[in-house]
Amino acid sequence: MRNIEVKARLRSRLGAEDVAARLSGGEGMILEQKDTYFKVPEGRLKLREEGERAELIFYKRSDESGPRPSDYEIVGVESPDRLTDLLERALGVLAVVSKRRRLHMYGSLRIHIDSVRLLGDFLEFEAVLVEGESEERAKLLVAELLKEFSITPEDLVEESYCDLLCRLPHPGA
Repeated sequence: MRNIEVKARLRSRLGAEDVAARLSGGEGMILEQKDTYFKVPEGRLKLREEGERAELIFYKRSDESGPRPSDYEIVGVESPDRLTDLLERALGVLAVVSKRRRLHMYGSLRIHIDSVRLLGDFLEFEAVLVEGESEERAKLLVAELLKEFSITPEDLVEESYCDLLCRLPHPGA
């Protein structure tokens, strides 16, 4: 699958929640997510646990600010604890990202307002491309939302939460 996504630091979480509620027509849905990232030679591999649900996600995208394409695959997981143990032994864990996500839908576009443990508040837009849909159309929609949320180029984030977390100084280091 393919999507167009963008990530930005939030200056005002409450302001972003107001804009998202206005655009989506509701308060959104709260999701508690734990993403365990594993060491892989290319791309990113994470096990996402969300309540009783879990999925293994592999994705590749460039680290650049602004709307960018991402190619990904998602597989549902029956036994997340066993799979985590297996992948940790086989590949090693890079980082564990815990976040509280408020999900809003704006048409087919996903608006994520994330509070990420140790990192702070972020805004993500994800436009999933359907067969034959133009990347350019999705990029234009994402660009419109960047304006709606008053996101500046300085707010944009190139890296994944995993990368940001790995750059933090560790206690005792």
